[in-house]
Amino acid sequence: QVQLVESGGGLVQVGGSLRLSCVASGRAFSNCAVGWFRQAPGKERELVAAISWTGGTVYYADSVKGRFTVSRDNAKNTVYLQMNSLKPVDTAVYYCAAVYVGRWAFSEITPRSPGEYDYWGQGTQVTVSS
Repeated sequence: QVQLVESGGGLVQVGGSLRLSCVASGRAFSNCAVGWFRQAPGKERELVAAISWTGGTVYYADSVKGRFTVSRDNAKNTVYLQMNSLKPVDTAVYYCAAVYVGRWAFSEITPRSPGEYDYWGQGTQVTVSS
């Protein structure tokens, strides 16, 4: 079992930066791929970034490439999402999610669909004002 807690959200002006953190409890976290999703009002939850269990493979949605960076520190059971050059369209609740990669034989997978993740945090609000 893995519990996830996000933090770092808030109100920021256009062009500003925020760093989100996802802290996990549970020994299996270091063997989990992690995704950062976001959901704006009236829209579906979308994947913005994902990182493999080793940190060696990352994925970014086209909308955030070059602006967001995902990283992890398995010694601290933490995954980060550094968000730079923020835009109003980035306003959403951001969630981290994790899935144990044993089912994929510990491959460098970065799952893309919300349904592939087993564990979710409660979310943190990011609001970008113009």
